[in-house]
Amino acid sequence: MGRVTPTVLVAGIDAAGRPAHPALVAALAGAGLVVGAARHLAAVPVPPGCATVVLGPLAPALDRLAAAVTAGTPAVVLASGDPGLFGIVRRLRAAGLPLRVLPAVSSVAAAFARAGLPWDGAAVVTAHGRDPRPAVNACRALPAVAVLTAPGAGAAELGAGLAGWDRRLVVAEHLGTTDERVTWTTPAEAAATAWTDPHVVLSLAPDTAPAGMRADDQPAAAPAGGWALPESAYAHRDSMITKAEVRALVVARLRPRLGRLVWDVGAGSGSVGIECALLGAAVLAVERDPAAPIRANAARHGVDVRVVTGTAPAALAGLPDPDAVFVGGGGVDVLAAVADRRPPRVVVTLAALDRVAPAVHLFRAAGYAVDGCQLAAARLADLPGGSLRLAATNPVVVLTAEHR
Repeated sequence: MGRVTPTVLVAGIDAAGRPAHPALVAALAGAGLVVGAARHLAAVPVPPGCATVVLGPLAPALDRLAAAVTAGTPAVVLASGDPGLFGIVRRLRAAGLPLRVLPAVSSVAAAFARAGLPWDGAAVVTAHGRDPRPAVNACRALPAVAVLTAPGAGAAELGAGLAGWDRRLVVAEHLGTTDERVTWTTPAEAAATAWTDPHVVLSLAPDTAPAGMRADDQPAAAPAGGWALPESAYAHRDSMITKAEVRALVVARLRPRLGRLVWDVGAGSGSVGIECALLGAAVLAVERDPAAPIRANAARHGVDVRVVTGTAPAALAGLPDPDAVFVGGGGVDVLAAVADRRPPRVVVTLAALDRVAPAVHLFRAAGYAVDGCQLAAARLADLPGGSLRLAATNPVVVLTAEHR
């Protein structure tokens, strides 16, 4: 029989310094290497003479752990909370190390417990060690989001990013310790407050409660009812709505997903933005008509779309930078204002052919690669006597501009 490769034990330590499992004591007693942050190493009984690595840069620790596995030396890694939730388990697995994990209560689970809320329908995102904008956009898009924070990407920054969105925040500082503080606040108040690290933020829509959480446990899954919905799925006036066949291509080109922000400029009924929101994106709808049925349509489909009432391009000033923009209404001045913001992708629909060339030239001059097509659909329609015919819809040119 071949030699059994020893497994690295990864043990969670809660915020109060308590180990995850009684088995950790026995594992530590036989360990030849223990890896962890200084506070974790101080919180557990590391046997005298056992080699330790204090976590800072991860690469040296990975090298020592790989050498321990090769030599058959039992090794223990100490980590915060549930190390499988945005934790060290991912990096250890990527390094090819065999693992056994003993998780503690995660800071996310503890924060929701302190708030008295279930979290099986919540999204969990992180702003730790990465661009915080996707985390902010997740909070803009979904009714219940937990954010793992970092210095410079915490409650104050999230609060500033949520200006204009109707949210309540729960800021949970130093969970499980004598310094624990759990604060319910508004985004504006959070932005103006100095918070201590470590802390976790819960972003909650005003009606978030057990009945308001998603029942399918899929906070950012594709909508069960699909997308490219028929026009009858939206209130609209005088057929002023992006037709389903066109909308299918437009939404595909916008590439909405959780963590991205989409502008719907000249939103009208809001059908494009709403379908982007159904696919997890945060959405800003800009519409000059205050009576446009965007809010009613968004409520009908159970998504949160922020509506900015005003005329573009002036209404675009001061809005957070988008990842993608749909322009369904407006002239060259609107397209120029959008291009000036340098979003990675812009999708434009045009019914008038004389507007196509100026739009293409404008985006190319701004450094975009432009592709386009004309869509002309013919739908089945009934004739007297049970016969069928094809009824043509108006052709539309769809332009897609990608920033180089």
